[in-house]
Amino acid sequence: MAGRTAASASNSQEIEIYVALEEGTYIYDPFHHRLVLVVASDLRRLAIGRGQSEAGSEAPVRLIYVADIDKLVHTGGYQEPGLRDPDIQRSYYFVDTGLIAAHVYLFAASTGLAAWFHNCNKPQLSTKLNLRKDQRVLFGQTVGYPMKR
Repeated sequence: MAGRTAASASNSQEIEIYVALEEGTYIYDPFHHRLVLVVASDLRRLAIGRGQSEAGSEAPVRLIYVADIDKLVHTGGYQEPGLRDPDIQRSYYFVDTGLIAAHVYLFAASTGLAAWFHNCNKPQLSTKLNLRKDQRVLFGQTVGYPMKR
């Protein structure tokens, strides 16, 4: 699809991006280039791992990366021979997430913003986002303004 800049395994586009803001948490719809409300509450505090620093707690945006395993298994593109194997799936969705996160870092740097890739509270986010059992919360990424020194 025109406009996508990050590669994905067999063009499965299995990574979904949730955007946690103060007023609610949304899923990014890449086909219509818009945010769709999922939860009308602020889940930014869950998009950081337990015991992690609260650095960036004032940041306006936290991205939540979720792998949709069903999209890997049922990709419409070229079918890689091991996409039904959980270990191979894991390697693909981790790499695909890293590619997307790197693009976020580049965008942030080019616009004077800061970004931080980190763990998140996977069990609570899975519940709050009402994810299916074949969806996996992977990581969070905070985007905001650089700290003043």
